[in-house]
Amino acid sequence: MSKKKPSKIVHSVRYLAMEILDAVEVEGAYSNILLNATIEKEQLSPADTGLLTELVYGVIQRKLTLDFYMKPFVRKPQKMESWVINLLRLSIYQIVYLDKIPDHAIFYDAVEIAKYKGHQGIAKLVNAILRNFQRKGWQDWQTIENPIERLSIGASVPEWLVKKFTTDFGAEKAENVLLSLQHSPYLAIRLHDASKRSEIIAGLKEEGIETEESPISPNGLRVVKGKITNSSFFKNGDVTIQDESSQLVALFGKLRESDQVLDACAAPGGKTVHMASYLKDGHVHALDIHDHKIGLIEENAKRMNVSDRVQTYLLDAKEADRKFDAQAFDVVFVDAPCSGLGLMRRKPEIKYGVTATTINDLQKEQLNILNTVEKLVKTGGRLVYSTCTLAKEENREVIETFLTHYPNYRVLPANQSGTASKNVAVPEQIVTSEGYIQIFPDDFGTDGFFICVMEKQD
Repeated sequence: MSKKKPSKIVHSVRYLAMEILDAVEVEGAYSNILLNATIEKEQLSPADTGLLTELVYGVIQRKLTLDFYMKPFVRKPQKMESWVINLLRLSIYQIVYLDKIPDHAIFYDAVEIAKYKGHQGIAKLVNAILRNFQRKGWQDWQTIENPIERLSIGASVPEWLVKKFTTDFGAEKAENVLLSLQHSPYLAIRLHDASKRSEIIAGLKEEGIETEESPISPNGLRVVKGKITNSSFFKNGDVTIQDESSQLVALFGKLRESDQVLDACAAPGGKTVHMASYLKDGHVHALDIHDHKIGLIEENAKRMNVSDRVQTYLLDAKEADRKFDAQAFDVVFVDAPCSGLGLMRRKPEIKYGVTATTINDLQKEQLNILNTVEKLVKTGGRLVYSTCTLAKEENREVIETFLTHYPNYRVLPANQSGTASKNVAVPEQIVTSEGYIQIFPDDFGTDGFFICVMEKQD
């Protein structure tokens, strides 16, 4: 079979989206990394970049919903190659959710891609399925009687996770959290020096970048228009990209200029450089187990002009007590490896890969890290534990278990005067009865996050 216009097809946005989607599903690739690499390699225009981003994240975010829509029209999906299924998901996503794209354009590209990737028979099958779908319409997931299944399909989240969140947070909160994941994430930036806020906002506006205030971070802004990485303020280290929830972590270290700080799980370095920005003759000792991630931390520190206050180590946090003396640090931060369930809006493939076993294994890892690094905290010093997950096993249960074994630590309530840096006004809705911070994705449209501040006593 002759391949029709291969050079055009392989560079089309829909073909690129289909290839990324297939790599994510089959190879376990990360959508954000593949997306950025594809945009750079293909040198896509802003319009094509926007469409590719919408297609990739939209299809992954709504995968179970799309499969529900597709099911009546595909007899034996298990016998189809994965790329065909992803091509159908991609096409149906556009038909259902993207009103500005005419159906004939969707059909044409889908058929041409099917011819190129497969053969005429597959192209005819794809065309028939899509036209049948267009003609008959799709079933409404809200008519599903079982509430767990209904939310699973509507929010495109595995049923076990719906059950877990319903048990942990209640049915109403679980539904609000999971349905909020369908909204596009904000792009947030952190100001290196919050005292220059007005100057930076005005300067960004002159460069065509519009921002709005963060509802939770005193150092944060949301980018509503423009490409921040092209800005002189980004290149010069006046601002950096960092989610608003994540920006709170360093503020709860209440760092002093001369503090010695351990960032036990530092990569990619966003929090590390934030910590360093509060130091003068103090240092942040940043650990990670991956060599290439050490490079990312160092690059971040250089761009943000804090390299003189950051020392990196290729070191597992569970072995930190072999490198550093007991009570060597005023503040120790553990931004622990976790299931990432607070990032499901930004990294939607996470929700399909996490299992209950994953969460339990991570809890053990988190406790092992805390058991090691607590030795390194000075008496009167702080241990700040954080994650970007919503799983209680990795959050409150880790803290409860840790405090049982180390009664010389006490929780400093996040809303108590003196717990955070003086410019932090903590919204009451994100402070739990125990004094932890628990931010859900539906609270402010940020990543989900957990923070606990503990003080070591005699």
